Amino acid sequence: MKTLYFDCSMGAAGDMLTAALLELLPDQESFLAELNGLGLPGVGVKKESSTKGGIKGTQVIVTVDGQAESAGDMREDEDDHGYDQGLEQEHTHDHEHERMAKAGDTHHHIGMDEIEHIIMNLKLSPKVKTDVLAVYALIAEAESHVHGVPISDIHFHEVGTMDALADITAVCLLMEKIAPEQVIVSPVHVGSGHVRCAHGILPVPAPATAHILRGVPIYGGRIKGELCTPTGAALLKHFATSFGEMPPIKIKAIGYGMGKKDFAAANCVRVFLGETEGKRDQVFALYCNVDDMTAEEIGFAIDRLFAAGALEVFTVPAGMKKSRPGTLIHILCRDQDREKIVSTIFKYTTTIGIREVVCNRYVLERSFTTLQTPYGKVRRKDSVGYGVRRSKYEYDDISRIAKEKGINISEVIRLLEEVETGL
Repeated sequence: MKTLYFDCSMGAAGDMLTAALLELLPDQESFLAELNGLGLPGVGVKKESSTKGGIKGTQVIVTVDGQAESAGDMREDEDDHGYDQGLEQEHTHDHEHERMAKAGDTHHHIGMDEIEHIIMNLKLSPKVKTDVLAVYALIAEAESHVHGVPISDIHFHEVGTMDALADITAVCLLMEKIAPEQVIVSPVHVGSGHVRCAHGILPVPAPATAHILRGVPIYGGRIKGELCTPTGAALLKHFATSFGEMPPIKIKAIGYGMGKKDFAAANCVRVFLGETEGKRDQVFALYCNVDDMTAEEIGFAIDRLFAAGALEVFTVPAGMKKSRPGTLIHILCRDQDREKIVSTIFKYTTTIGIREVVCNRYVLERSFTTLQTPYGKVRRKDSVGYGVRRSKYEYDDISRIAKEKGINISEVIRLLEEVETGL
């Protein structure tokens, strides 16, 4: 299976992710020409070679109206992972005020509506546009939560926004071109200490970054500075199918995306492109205990949970307090369905509390084949991976044939196997 693995042991930022993925392409100059031809207002993107800790990689430079971010433009205490946009990361240095004043400009801010208008007018596929908007929605939602204002009232600094929009668009376009079947991200190093912004001094990870990374394994460390930015966090959160250690992988290419500053450790994001056996994804396990529901009520609740998007629901007999027999209801779901599943549990069960665990799943790749047989159409589910291959006929189809023929399930399976082998 075509797999991307991101090593975020030095955090992540939009420009570093862009540079790392860019190194995986055989024709990087053609991609940069395509990116620069999209029509991002005033934006130019180029690459430079960079060496960190003795490792050679790529650094991506974004200019807005001919101006590039530099160490002098960045906040005190800010690391170079990128000067991202956002209410938390607005320019505050005298140097920036001076530059804007010389240009006869003032701080201009744009909202999500304007950002969406820019994106929808770019020369991008519908998929990439959807990805870009989804990443920006994660950032806007985080800013809304942190500052306690509606998303419609969130406005980003124009210069920082165009810089970040270039990074987000580049990563989304690169992901479309590379087209991985799964994306695994390491636990994310977020840094430590504090960062200076327009609102004062904030702890690392900055509140918006921390909000975006909910449910994601993160860690701090001795390195002082903001190693993971909101843009980097949102890109990882959007594209990751799971978070965890590197799986067994046959590596085909490695990309190194460099930051601007130097640390004791090489300041880069590494991305590995290769083939893995099978598939791994991340799900949430939600479970609760009940001791005052009938079998019919539990059965109805299970139906409602599947309708709400649950991947699996099962029950286990449980001994509860006061020696009461009860039932453990266990639900697996994806992150995007979690809130809906929680509401459904409370609505259709009598529980007053739900426990949650993040799980990594190892799953076989699944596909369906429709067979034309003398007994009608029969769907067959094929699963493959980890050196295993197995097939199974869909129960609804074989039960229909069993009822029509007046025979049992085992006999139907034997008849279908004979059809497939031509016996």
